[in-house]
Amino acid sequence: MAVWAIGDIQGCYDSLEKLLKKIKFNPKKDTLWLAGDLVNRGDKSLEVLNYLYSIKDSIRVVLGNHDISLIAIYYGIKKPNPTIQPILDAPNSKELIDWLRFQPFLVWDFDLNYIMAHAGISPQFDFGMAVKYASEIEKKLQSKNPKPWLKDMFKATSTLFDVNATSLDREKYILSSFTRMRFCEDNGKLDFYQKGKPSLSKIEYKGLKPWFSCPSRVPISLKIVFGHWSTLGYWYDGNVLCLDTGCLWGRELTACRLDRKEPFIVQVKCSKK
Repeated sequence: MAVWAIGDIQGCYDSLEKLLKKIKFNPKKDTLWLAGDLVNRGDKSLEVLNYLYSIKDSIRVVLGNHDISLIAIYYGIKKPNPTIQPILDAPNSKELIDWLRFQPFLVWDFDLNYIMAHAGISPQFDFGMAVKYASEIEKKLQSKNPKPWLKDMFKATSTLFDVNATSLDREKYILSSFTRMRFCEDNGKLDFYQKGKPSLSKIEYKGLKPWFSCPSRVPISLKIVFGHWSTLGYWYDGNVLCLDTGCLWGRELTACRLDRKEPFIVQVKCSKK
């Protein structure tokens, strides 16, 4: 049995199919960890969801910002685009959306020594806080009518976590940190606007660092798997593992085998034209 983690797919079904063939993935005995952003922009988002739903007992998924946007589109909070519309038009649309909104924001395995969230884990959160707060927003998304809550989540968010803030402000921060985070200041204050590489001079000038390099970051013993950051690309420093290698942008889709002492990566060139 092998355990593989795959970065942001974003509707690139042909690349996913090619990558799974290359790693000889067998859903009857292997497990896939998927770092979120399954859909949007790629032209086969529906095919991605249908395939993953068909092997749902063999995968562990965390939700990304594009997945949340899809759910919001389904509930009429945001407008669809041409790559999302086929999902809304599909006869099993409700089944797929209900399955998606019951996926977590955080998964972990102590035996593998890995924990996964789409954008990473807030530098202000220890392991217990991350688990607690992920569960808090999962319950909101999984409620009978998540539309009012989702609508509030797309309003401006705070950039520092405050346990004494209102539940709404706290939840907006939690959701944003798990799904949209890249850079932060030394005190852990998040910046949700910068999207470039950490080495860009304009970002360094602003005093921003990758969230995982924050001097005040609370340590977490498990290695953190994340995606979301295509301009960072594959990154492994012994503590964090980024698997978003920009398939959608004509680069690669990356799988990393987790059940080994050191990460073992396999890549395919994106098939998107």
